[in-house]
Amino acid sequence: MKKLANKVAVITGGNSGIGLETAKEFALNGASVAISGRNQETLDSAVADIGHDALAVKADVANLADIDRFYREAYGKFGNFDVLVVNAGVFKGAPLADFTEELFDEVSDVNFKGAFFSVQKALPYLNDGASVIITASTVNEKTMLSGSAYAATKAAVTSLARNFSAELLDRRIRVNVLSPGPIETPIFGKNGGSQEDIDGVKNYLASTTPLKRLGTVQEMAKGFLYLASEDSSYMLGAELLLDGGFKTF
Repeated sequence: MKKLANKVAVITGGNSGIGLETAKEFALNGASVAISGRNQETLDSAVADIGHDALAVKADVANLADIDRFYREAYGKFGNFDVLVVNAGVFKGAPLADFTEELFDEVSDVNFKGAFFSVQKALPYLNDGASVIITASTVNEKTMLSGSAYAATKAAVTSLARNFSAELLDRRIRVNVLSPGPIETPIFGKNGGSQEDIDGVKNYLASTTPLKRLGTVQEMAKGFLYLASEDSSYMLGAELLLDGGFKTF
């Protein structure tokens, strides 16, 4: 049985990594899928991977007009939304003494402001009883050297899920977060650094995770499917933690 049969799912940041794998999982489970992202090349590739007549729109969640345009196009093609995954995010790291206003604004505008308005602007398009899922992170309650701004944005969106759920109770719209731990995704290569440096970071993260490996995008997609479907119908304003024990131990 397809868990999202005849549903419409909209995913910001659905053109690579966790977002793309989630879009593919949703489509396989019967959903009509619309994704956004900032890179046209990866959007085109993602549509081919997702199949099922998926829609891809170039949009930056830090730009509110882009969010509006994305939602209008998704609604125009598929109608009202049953699932919204707020997944667009960036990581920019630097020591506190070196962190610039430009870096702070980029991280905050995408991860926090972008998440807030991605939910707010979806309200006219969301069906009553819809599921909204925000991608947080296992670092939302952990110390993260050189990543304090990023960690703070992920703590902020976890708070948003609780408060949005309270505000939307009358429409039975559930807002939850999924918090991945260290996951094997293209994000490792997006901030420069040699392959040796990237491998070193991955190996360190794997060694400090109780399961001694990075998670996979497929494992995260299964978590998003759970939150999107009726399987999680009694989950509200809460966090699904998929981190190999990284936060707990």
